[in-house]
Amino acid sequence: MTTTPKSRAPTKSIGKRTAADAKASAVAKAKKIAPAVPAQIGSTPRTKFRGKEDIFGRLVEDHDRHRALLAMISATHGDSKDRKKLFKELVLEIHGHAAAEEQALWSSVMRHPKTTEDAGHAVGEHKEMDKLLADLAARDMAKSGWLRRFSKVKDEYLHHIREEEQEQFLHAQKHLTPDDLRHLKQVFEERKSVEKANAVVKKKIRLK
Repeated sequence: MTTTPKSRAPTKSIGKRTAADAKASAVAKAKKIAPAVPAQIGSTPRTKFRGKEDIFGRLVEDHDRHRALLAMISATHGDSKDRKKLFKELVLEIHGHAAAEEQALWSSVMRHPKTTEDAGHAVGEHKEMDKLLADLAARDMAKSGWLRRFSKVKDEYLHHIREEEQEQFLHAQKHLTPDDLRHLKQVFEERKSVEKANAVVKKKIRLK
């Protein structure tokens, strides 16, 4: 008599990251800058892309790293060494990320009529963030007003990346093939390392 083998619960493939793994990895990278500063990132906006092995998953991983850096800066005081290190890392990270994102993703979807507006909106917000960060860099970190300004910039950036994850990436995905997504991730990786290495912290007070 033959016996029917018992069904087994499906197992996760080795090496495949979950959304939680991807988020934890991103926070760990931020923590390396200032290990003693808490990175209370908390809950993050829902997105289908976290943990994916494509351009969108890679962008969200950077976003989570930026969320951690923002939270850590908020936990610092005055012009401490940790605040200075974390702010510099945030500026270089955002600059490298935005430039590479524009070259890899938005330049590709800009040509499609249905996503041109999304691409233009994202690039415009990148330029605005550059100005806001330059303004912060030019101001005295030791003053209480600096953290208030930083909090406003933090809110604007969090809104920007939430909008990308929950709206603009979804629109762009409809017009890209799986091969496109893998190729664009490779382009992003290459450009991110170059752009971040060449980035500098600009200082310019914003008068308005």
